[in-house]
Amino acid sequence: MLLLVLIIWTGWQLIKGLVYYTKDKDKTRPFRIFGTTNRGGSHKHHKNSMGLFDRFKKKEAHYDPSNIKIEDLRVGFMFDYDLKTWVIKEEYEYDWSDNYFTREYKIEAADDIAYLHIDNNDEGFMTLSRKLKVRALGEDIPEEILEKKCPPKKIEYKGTAYFLDKESPGYFSDDPEDDESWTEFISWDYYDSESKLVACVEQWGARDFEASYGNVVNDFEITNILPGTV
Repeated sequence: MLLLVLIIWTGWQLIKGLVYYTKDKDKTRPFRIFGTTNRGGSHKHHKNSMGLFDRFKKKEAHYDPSNIKIEDLRVGFMFDYDLKTWVIKEEYEYDWSDNYFTREYKIEAADDIAYLHIDNNDEGFMTLSRKLKVRALGEDIPEEILEKKCPPKKIEYKGTAYFLDKESPGYFSDDPEDDESWTEFISWDYYDSESKLVACVEQWGARDFEASYGNVVNDFEITNILPGTV
């Protein structure tokens, strides 16, 4: 009888050991840890964050060294525009909802700082802008937006009239892979009568306003693109 109990107990231990071994060999468990996750909070229109293998792929060269294009631009790259050599210092992403994203770069020349905004959804439409005080575009713009919930339809800057083209609510991030980095804002874009010059008013939060002005950039105006090291 004692021998039978010993045999049963030994068999039970072998079965438990086999079960735990099988669990430890489960090849799907690590991939659940690195699987894609959605950004939380109020940022409802977004892409999934990258999985483990996507992060490895990101380290690979994303461009053809013999044919670097504007869409290949990244932090550290250099290019020539308007008789200046620019270096990309920072990269931002905008989420306009419905899987519509645009990219912006903070660029620096020897004596200048600007922002190159690229919309690859619109045939690579680009603008190059510089920051300025919002009241430079209109003394009462902040009050008018707060009171009427919309900006003026026409503004003037340096003798040029700009006309309201569109209102765009969206989200901004300076680190798209960080789920907590996205900030909600709304922008209003203005263009001159020839659609060559652009001005923009942005509202961040309840009473924080920013503005910029610049011009539309043609792809042939950006030349001598070179990769760089960050």
